[in-house]
Parts: sequence; structure tokens; C-alpha cells
Amino acid sequence: MLTDEDGDLTPADRELLALLREGRITAPFAADETEYSLQYIRDRLGRMVDHDNVEKVYDGLYELTVDPEEADDA
Repeated sequence: MLTDEDGDLTPADRELLALLREGRITAPFAADETEYSLQYIRDRLGRMVDHDNVEKVYDGLYELTVDPEEADDA
């Protein structure tokens, strides 16, 4: 699992987490809302899925499951 405490989160990850806290997102939406390329957003979301912070609930649709910034506080 990615954690904020270990310094695993990039600035892009933090922006994605802010969007995911508001609800489900797609990579194109996240790329439009941030300054990052679509490919980089897809890479970061894939990494979050691999680390069980985000779930891919449908083809291209992502949902936050464990917020790494909040998990550090627990």
C-alpha cells in the first residue's frame, strides 16, 4: 500500500487523491483537471491500483478505497 509516511506519494498522486475524495474519476477527466499528461495519470492510477489504494470499478473508472494520507493518521 502506498503511504504518505514513506514518501511514496508524488505531487500528481496528491492531486489524484483530492479528485478521488470527491468521487469516482476517469484518467481523461483527471488529466483535464491537472497539469499532467494522460499517460502519466494512467501510470499513477495503475500504481495506486497495484497498491490497493484505488479500485478499478469499471473499464477506465477509478474509486478510492484506502486514502494513504488518512491511513497514516490511524
